[in-house]
Parts: sequence; C-alpha cells; structure tokens
Amino acid sequence: MGVSAAAIAAAAGERIAASMWPEDAGRARAGQGARRTPRFAYLGTFTSEARNARGEGLSTYRIDPESGRWARVQLLNREVNPSYLAVDPKRPVLYAVHADANQVSAFSINDTTGGLTLINRQSCGGDNPVHLALDATGRFLVAANYGSGTVVVLPVHADGSLGGRTDLVALKGELGPHRTEQAAPHPHHCPFDPTGRVVVVPDKGLDRLFVFTLDTARGALVPADAPSVKVRAGAGPRHIGFNPRLPFAYVINELDSTVAAFRFTSSGALEAIQILPSIPSTFTGDNTGAAIDVAPSGRFVYVSNRGHDSIGIFRVDETTGLLSPVAWEPTKGATPRFIGLDPTGARLYAANQRGDTIVEFDVAETAGTLKATGRIVVAGTPVCVVWR
Repeated sequence: MGVSAAAIAAAAGERIAASMWPEDAGRARAGQGARRTPRFAYLGTFTSEARNARGEGLSTYRIDPESGRWARVQLLNREVNPSYLAVDPKRPVLYAVHADANQVSAFSINDTTGGLTLINRQSCGGDNPVHLALDATGRFLVAANYGSGTVVVLPVHADGSLGGRTDLVALKGELGPHRTEQAAPHPHHCPFDPTGRVVVVPDKGLDRLFVFTLDTARGALVPADAPSVKVRAGAGPRHIGFNPRLPFAYVINELDSTVAAFRFTSSGALEAIQILPSIPSTFTGDNTGAAIDVAPSGRFVYVSNRGHDSIGIFRVDETTGLLSPVAWEPTKGATPRFIGLDPTGARLYAANQRGDTIVEFDVAETAGTLKATGRIVVAGTPVCVVWR
C-alpha cells in the first residue's frame, strides 16, 4: 500500500529543515561555478507488492532556491516500479525504466512547473530493466535488463520519444560461485564514460565488466578491443563510477562488499589496480554494496552499504588513482539502495529503500566528509533520485 501525500507531509513535519547552509547562500550570491543549483528533483520508487513496496510511483519535487526545502508538486501514481531515471541534458525530457513491467518510458518536462507528461513507452526487450543511460549525441538510450542478462539500445527521436530497439546484446561468460545471486548473467548498470561514447556494464552474475562502444550509424553496441574484464570471483560487480578528471574508474561490488579501482583509457580499456573493503573492519554483520558516485572534483568516491547502512567515503590519490578510506557516515535509515550527488556536488542524498526516507547531506569540499543537514524527505521505498 502506498504512502499518502498527507501522511508524507505529517511524517516529515519538522524533520525537513527550512534554512540554507551559509556557505551555499554565499555561493549563490557570488554565482560561482558553472553548475547551477537544481530547481527540480525526480524520485522513482518501487510500487509492486511482489517487492514488498510502499512507493507511490514517480514524483516531481520543486526545490526552493532559498530554503532548499523539497515540495512535491506532482505524483504519477500509475507508474509501475519506476526504478531508475535519467534526465536528458539537451532536451526537457526524463526517461524511466520500469522493473517488472519491462518497459522504458519517456516524459516531457514542463520547464516552468517541472511537471511530467508521458510521451511514449517502449519494450526494453528483456526482463527487469534496472538502469538506463543516454549517449553523447542524445540519439540513443541503452538499458540493462537484469533478469534476462541483456543490454538493449533504443533510438531517441528529436522530440524525445523512444523508437523500437535497434540492438539487443546477450552477455555471456562463466557464472560466479554464488548459487543464488549468480545463477545467471545479471547486468546491473550501463553508464557511458565521461566522453559519452564508451559503455561499461558491470555484470553481477558473471563477475565481469563488459565494455562497448556505440555505433551511432546503426544504433548497435560494438565490443571494445578488450570486450570484458574479469573481477574477483564472487565479488558481484554492481555499479561503476568514472572519475571526471582523471583516467580512473571505481566499481562497487555487491556480494563481497568491496570497492575496486581501475585504470581507464579513452578506448575503454580497464586495468584493475586495487580492491579494498567498502565497510569498516570492525563491522561483523551482513552487508551488500549498492551505489557509487564520484565527486565532480575527482578527489573523493562515495559508496553505499546495505546492512552497515552507511556511506563509505574514500579519498583518491590523484597520481595513482588508489583509494584510501576517510570515514563511514550513517545514512540514518535502512538499506541505502541509492546515493547521488546533486549537480552542484555540494549535496549528497541517500535513498533508504527500507527506511522510506531520502536523507540530505552537506559535502565538505576539501575533506570530502558528510554532515546531515536535517532535511529528510519521507517517501515509500525510494530507489532513485535525479535532478534538473
């Protein structure tokens, strides 16, 4: 059963703070930096009973530029499991994959209100899509189908609508040793690198990172010269984050709760250089890794831990690319499936899937550490947040 808007407002109460941090106000007045504070946030939630979900669908929030407070301005409550979202950087369009419904949807964005209007839907060509990304040209979208072990390519038309698939690639290889979590190929992420031309697909079931380039003449995925890289058996690679300024990439491994560092070239070649725990050595409970994000400065990597219920903060050595742990910040809720830095890099948000909250943290630019701001958005089964 979903959480009503009235219940959300009542539960949030005074937990949503009303003031902007002084340093943010100073930055806003000075107009520093090319990245502007986002005006709208979009939230995807799980909604189906099969997932024990309490989410209501796809929500639009307006972010007050003075207070930083989020106010929900729209709810699309008929959207089934809008579990991962992407905003087109060139057009006012938002895309969503729908876990279990096996579709990808395109929505137009009203520039004034932030509201969403459905443009169209397309089949993802497989089962349980979990991630999607746009290429640099804005003409193609790729999505990872976790359940069927495939990656699909859909064309994007000039109005933002989606066309029928132009390619569908099945991932193959030796299965990992985990009897249940690695019983089949399970691609869990399919982001483009910072150039927008190379796609890296961590496959949890095969313990591999698959690398493709996109042929934009055909809308087809082409295996790179080194088409895949094997990671530690049983690691279960889940998500990858690219350093925006340095030739390195970082992977959060779900099953063994580790973070792996790779040297990454523009051709898509990956060379493993380090692996270390995503949780502190003193934690003796069960844990799985979930999400990863890299600071715009390239100096810090953030990962989420489900079980330890924390955000691991790692410093990047700018010469070697190696990571060293800084701290672990509690997410103030259970099962942080998603974490993400907003476009300014000054805020980090943790979506606690079982805690039914989105918790905001202030990011210390020099130290990389996190401090809860006191703003908490109450939402049933949150799984992804994006900004515009």
